[in-house]
Amino acid sequence: MPSVCLWELCVDIALKTRGNTPKYGLIFHSTFIGRAAAKNKGRISRYLANKCSIASRIDCFSEVPTSVFGEKLREQVEERLSFYETGEIPRKNLEVMKEAMVQAEEAAVEITRKLEKQEKKRLKKEKK
Repeated sequence: MPSVCLWELCVDIALKTRGNTPKYGLIFHSTFIGRAAAKNKGRISRYLANKCSIASRIDCFSEVPTSVFGEKLREQVEERLSFYETGEIPRKNLEVMKEAMVQAEEAAVEITRKLEKQEKKRLKKEKK
């Protein structure tokens, strides 16, 4: 779904400027794509679009906002780039998401503690 929205935006920009429509869309301007070799630009752009889609879904449906999943997904893109350059096999998505879940639970507990403390302070101020 996000790739369709990006594609529509690119077409609108191309029509307004009377230019050519881009082959890969706005995501092609990412530094990840710029670092990839010419033959891997299409592969990494699709991979990056998939990771962006996963990240937006996680952000939409998570109860407590954390940056853990975004950082892990970024690491996966970095690993995929190094795989194309050196041949070093990246970690599986299942492993990475399990690590992210553990870290996200810890971060969520910490965030909820902070929110509870702030709420207690606010209630004390209201009583005075």
